[in-house]
Amino acid sequence: MSRFVVAGITQIETIVKVEKIPVQYRLTTAMPDSIHMSAGGDAYNESLALTWLGNDVKFFTIVGKNIDERLINPPDRQITLNTTHMLPLLDETPMVVILYDRDRRQQIFEDIKNLRDVAYDMETADREISQCDMVVLANANFCRPFVETAKKHNKKVAVNIRSFRREKEKFNTDFLSAANVLYFSDDSLEEDPFDFVKSIAETYGTDIIILGQGAEGLILFDRERDIIAHYNTVKTNEVVNTAGAGNALISCFLHFYLENNDSVAAIKNALLFASYKIGYMGTSNGFMTPEQVAQWRNLIWGIRGE
Repeated sequence: MSRFVVAGITQIETIVKVEKIPVQYRLTTAMPDSIHMSAGGDAYNESLALTWLGNDVKFFTIVGKNIDERLINPPDRQITLNTTHMLPLLDETPMVVILYDRDRRQQIFEDIKNLRDVAYDMETADREISQCDMVVLANANFCRPFVETAKKHNKKVAVNIRSFRREKEKFNTDFLSAANVLYFSDDSLEEDPFDFVKSIAETYGTDIIILGQGAEGLILFDRERDIIAHYNTVKTNEVVNTAGAGNALISCFLHFYLENNDSVAAIKNALLFASYKIGYMGTSNGFMTPEQVAQWRNLIWGIRGE
């Protein structure tokens, strides 16, 4: 078991299945079991996954003043997040609507409300960070002080970069420079993926970089082991919805990487974990247990005991 501090966005998400993106206009579309609403967001999803895998997780986030905690911790779920560090400082909780079709394309509408205008009181965060093994951050504005606090306590930092674009790189420099582990999605990438990973590694001296490539798999960079390699996806489930797959992947990777310091074994486990998760609706559902990860790892790669 590792101890994580996770800080980032929690949002109310509505996921809508559509026939095809772009959506053609119709006054009304009736489709059974096509709309799903729940809590989501990078910090929420990662905290759930890391807790599910048996870690001690301190969950730092900012939500709306009238948030219903039953949305954060549904009564029928097997695990419960500790919401001590969930601060109701916003006028409303951030919201997102995700449209997706059978070809795994998505169209996302996001409203973070007044999240950019609020700050997190770092007094309690300082204490928890001093006792953790790793700090896992989104690149949200209120997470910037977590970078400095992690550096002060000499803690490892992982950052999940949301929608990276070169023209916005200067706004992410503090996160990029501090991170031991960086996760990106290629959704908005406009350059060769290998060149991009090499450029980030050379510029910021990052130890581990993971570039998620959706159905194509991912690229793993490991400075210490001198690895930059592509890994294909694996199949453990029929695809229902891919929203939240990146959060699941990075969470599982960090769990096993801190456990055994083997990035290759950790990324194989993470691919399994993410592939199983996309067989479920909602970004915070469908997590494998560590025992299931081990069973599938042996089945697909014939690897035991990692």
